Amino acid sequence: MAVADLVAKLRAMSGHGYESGRLDLPFVGVSTFGKRPLVTDWNAIEADAAILGAPFDAGTQFRAGARFGPRGVREASTLFSFGHAGAYDHEDDEVYLGPDVRIVDIGDADIVHTDTEKSHANIEAGVRAILKAGALPVVIGGDHSVNIPCICAFDDQAPFHLLQIDAHLDFVDERHGVRHGHGNPMRRAAERDHVTGLTQLGIRNVSSTAKEGYAAARDMGSDILSVRQVRKLGTEAVLDRIPDGARLYVTLDIDAFCPSIAPGTGTPSHGGFLYYEVLELLQGVARRNRIVGFDLVEVSPDHDPARVTSILAAQVALNFLGFIFAARTRG
Repeated sequence: MAVADLVAKLRAMSGHGYESGRLDLPFVGVSTFGKRPLVTDWNAIEADAAILGAPFDAGTQFRAGARFGPRGVREASTLFSFGHAGAYDHEDDEVYLGPDVRIVDIGDADIVHTDTEKSHANIEAGVRAILKAGALPVVIGGDHSVNIPCICAFDDQAPFHLLQIDAHLDFVDERHGVRHGHGNPMRRAAERDHVTGLTQLGIRNVSSTAKEGYAAARDMGSDILSVRQVRKLGTEAVLDRIPDGARLYVTLDIDAFCPSIAPGTGTPSHGGFLYYEVLELLQGVARRNRIVGFDLVEVSPDHDPARVTSILAAQVALNFLGFIFAARTRG
């Protein structure tokens, strides 16, 4: 049988996914985020949301490997590539990320290993391209320093509040001459005129920031809560502390989760959040606030047995995208 005849026969088979000529199963083909279209021309982004990889970790202390985070999360995300019909959640009785939500993957920012400033500039250029296209930027790191260029890219946008979900405060001003490392991003964000304030959730244990850093953070407008404080208050009370209706950027470090469910990270910290605790916070802010962008960082596949951390990261990101666009549809 000729190849053309075989393809025609396959397309004619009903109920087997051959109508388009390809099954495009999760383990087949290019691992874009959620198997969404790949756009390599950053001047031709036409989407509601665009995924940018930021595979940078040259400044990471202790355990390196987050540079492979975008690749790991993308591969894991293919498990949730539901196609154009969207994903049905029977608890909410809602279809998320249906055909009306256009999501593309624009690949990775070009990284110059050991050159933080050049790498950050390339990440910033990617975020600016997404914003110029009117799409929601979603950045997959990389270590938490990649948040610095993400926030810088919004300097010509309207102001926003920043929500950080993390084990560490990341409010170091400078250490050994380093100002743009993974311990600095929230300090650098607080210094930006277009960032109106910070809510920092999940901060616990011996952190990346000394006592004076906590005082500086509060002086600069931060509201800081540990995991135990969040649990004591409850989700709704925590959401009430975030400015209602404000434009909101979310940065999520995977070490916010307990390493019992997210071991694949460079600086694990026990006693972290469980899955639904974070998911309900994200669902709440999507309902109450206009989400202008988010990044998800510090996934390190080399430290991820059974790839559970990458799967968690992919599922959280896709759920959050679903919450964001469902809220926009409801107005």
